[in-house]
Amino acid sequence: MSGDEWGGDHQTLALLLFSAFIAVTLGITTWVGRNRQGSAEEFYAGGRLFSPMENGFAIAGDYMSAASFLGISGLIALFGYDGMLYSVGFLVAWLVVLLLVAELVRNCGRFTLADVVAARMAERPVRTAVGASSVTVSVLYLVAQMVGAGSLVALLLGGTSDAARSWTVVGVGALMVIYVSMGGMRATTRIQIVKAVLLMAGAVTLTVLVLVHFHGNVNALLNSAAERSGHGKDFLAPGLRYGGSWTARFDFISLGLALVLGTAGLPHILSRFYTVPTARAARRSVVWSIGLIGSFYLMTIVLGFGAAALVGPVDVRASNAAGNTAVPLLALVLGGGEGSTGGTVLFAVVAAVAFATILAVVAGITLASSASVAHDLYASLRRPGVRQHSEVAVARVAAAGVGVVAIALGLLAQNLNVAFLVGLAFAVAASANLPALLYSLFWRNFTTRGAVWAVYGGLVPAVLLVLLSPVVSGSPASLFPGVDFQFFPLENPGLVSIPLGFLAGWLGTVTSPEPPDEAKHAETEVRSLTGAGAV
Repeated sequence: MSGDEWGGDHQTLALLLFSAFIAVTLGITTWVGRNRQGSAEEFYAGGRLFSPMENGFAIAGDYMSAASFLGISGLIALFGYDGMLYSVGFLVAWLVVLLLVAELVRNCGRFTLADVVAARMAERPVRTAVGASSVTVSVLYLVAQMVGAGSLVALLLGGTSDAARSWTVVGVGALMVIYVSMGGMRATTRIQIVKAVLLMAGAVTLTVLVLVHFHGNVNALLNSAAERSGHGKDFLAPGLRYGGSWTARFDFISLGLALVLGTAGLPHILSRFYTVPTARAARRSVVWSIGLIGSFYLMTIVLGFGAAALVGPVDVRASNAAGNTAVPLLALVLGGGEGSTGGTVLFAVVAAVAFATILAVVAGITLASSASVAHDLYASLRRPGVRQHSEVAVARVAAAGVGVVAIALGLLAQNLNVAFLVGLAFAVAASANLPALLYSLFWRNFTTRGAVWAVYGGLVPAVLLVLLSPVVSGSPASLFPGVDFQFFPLENPGLVSIPLGFLAGWLGTVTSPEPPDEAKHAETEVRSLTGAGAV
């Protein structure tokens, strides 16, 4: 079989699998859309009818994004030990969620993060601030998924097709708007459960094949990866990416803080706790998701080093400079190589699973961001007496607006690593959302001014530092390589912006002219700890 014939075969098979997944998920969305009641509770929370196991799978499906499957494995394939930071950080973050926020958020809120923070504050300024922050985080996260989709389809259709990347970004954006507008939370959850099962099956299959290739000898796998990397034993030691200069070392600390603390401030993750009937169910959902996510991230380590050993960093970079295509290339090699039937089939299946991953995650993020626009921004500004269903209509329109913005930014950021882009989203979430959330749950004297200052005091510095960082200008790998307005030396702003968010919340509270509302705090505290009065 010639290379052109093989290319046609694997493209055709992968596109058929793409089409099958899209057809199935659109069928689910249409069916759910015909049976929904149209209420806010149905649209935002799926009627709160999901079991802990279902919600745990959906959380895992929501969390294990293109950054996990494509980006992390690619970073490990390129940078070895330093790439593992993402796997460790993403997993450890769930301990913060489990121990500090899952049950309390479920008891205190209805649909969004702003419900929790505004429970004992002046609603309008708090909802406006938290809603704006949540939309910003969601859009950054969406851009990462768009970039992953573009890289995947560009590889499938010839490796460097800019037109294929661009049209893929547009197509994914259109699909996510359809999923959210037609089906709401119920359809999104079903899609995420299907995606989680497919992703775990794909990751287990590839991991087993890698270990079988090395006869179960992990040392042989690591030594082979180090040898082929061109860095020798340094590939297996810290410092290849985040070593040497002081900026690289601080970037390491900044990224670690963002990953560990950011999950507890992600709007699309927190909204999943409202889809179960009780706080106990929310906690059990997190336990299910930790089991799934933990095993998956262990497998990404095997896949990353497997790609380094069997594909090689040179070939990974030749396909995609950021490493986003390492796993599909690994599948091709494990299946028998280019031109083999096994390679064709395994490559196509893995590409389809990765595409399913992207579609499911963008649906969840778009739903969370549209809920923030409608339930927080619109609802806090609308006139009294407006009927409830108008809020759901606004959410559907907001989904389209968020989709347009994400498409535009996704077209701009096509050459960045998807795991790195998600790291920026985590930094903004940890800087703006987490301080306001933790203070409102645990600080008796926290005030409205403190909440607003905490959000803007983390959000504004995080966004400004990203704009002034090497990510945007000043280096060949920047978004705008031809200009240089770089001022901030770190690629991830978390080390500076996260403490600023907490400091701003404290400063706003201690300088607040109005005293804290003791009665509202007591009511919120009892509700968060016991569930009394929870929706």
